Amino acid sequence: MKKIDISKLTEQELQHKITEFKDQMQSLRLTHKMSPIENPMRIASLRKTIARYCTELTKRQHAA
Repeated sequence: MKKIDISKLTEQELQHKITEFKDQMQSLRLTHKMSPIENPMRIASLRKTIARYCTELTKRQHAA
């Protein structure tokens, strides 16, 4: 998602997405430890996506 799309989400939607992505990340890491996944860069891109969502959530919390 782009920054514009992320900024349109509500705080509850952001928190829901963050937990969803963290669950996916945990699953990917576990799968990768058992046997190498096809595209290990998915883990890095997912980590960056989580950071984007967390940054937007923190920005909103400090603004309030």
